[in-house]
Amino acid sequence: MELEQFYGINYKGTKRFTQWDVPTANATGFGAAADDYMERGIDLNEQLVRNKPATFFMRVSGDAMTGAGIFSGDVVIVDRSVKAVSGKVVIASLNGELLIRRLEKTFNKIRLVPETPRLSPIDVDVSGAEFSIWGVVTYVIHSL
Repeated sequence: MELEQFYGINYKGTKRFTQWDVPTANATGFGAAADDYMERGIDLNEQLVRNKPATFFMRVSGDAMTGAGIFSGDVVIVDRSVKAVSGKVVIASLNGELLIRRLEKTFNKIRLVPETPRLSPIDVDVSGAEFSIWGVVTYVIHSL
């Protein structure tokens, strides 16, 4: 009976030949062409959240900011660590009511400006009103 030669060892049949008797495995063929361009998945938290402890998500109710592309039912990403400067869209608390508006600061005046012609700007009396800014809107997520 003759024995076949595989990688320098004698093949004695499948019953007496185990996987430990094979010194190396030669893989043949080519990988998929797309493997060269494969990336890991997109992590939206990594892409959209800059400061995790200072960031929260809110669902918008109302149409005060439709001119800015923020509609009722959208989710906004709000960062408390971003400085609220004039021109930024902010989440503000005014006398216990939460508002999403564009902040307009001048030397002695604060205004909350909506992005719709149906509503008028709100002049904030800092001395007499309960007013605070919760954070700056950094991203808007809405469905199509």
